[in-house]
Amino acid sequence: MAAVAPANEVFSRRGIGADQLPAASPRLLALDQAVEQQRAARVQQDVGPVSQGLVDYTGDVLFRDRWLRPDLAPRHRSLVTVSALIAAGQVAQIPFHLNRAMDNGLTQAQVSEVLAHLAFMPGGPMRCRRCLW
Repeated sequence: MAAVAPANEVFSRRGIGADQLPAASPRLLALDQAVEQQRAARVQQDVGPVSQGLVDYTGDVLFRDRWLRPDLAPRHRSLVTVSALIAAGQVAQIPFHLNRAMDNGLTQAQVSEVLAHLAFMPGGPMRCRRCLW
């Protein structure tokens, strides 16, 4: 949510109006049933005993609605997701999403570049704590 105001400013400067943004409810991409069944079974096993609502929201909102919106390809969504998890230090989720990213077309070389790039971003392990960069 913190990015909304800066994005609005950039869009305004570039003359991008709301009519040029993706539809709120676009026609979704096709769902890979085999991958979805594996993901759903794992979430049901891990989360189901604690919160069926979270299981349902994860499937319906996150993996069906968010991941299948056509204006950002699954490969790019994976790149964003892996980058966010790395930057946030969410190590436990990285293997699942990194495998998904590679299934979605991200190559080993590209993953390597992501790791090298993020090492110097805020929160990265190689970020110089005393430097201004």
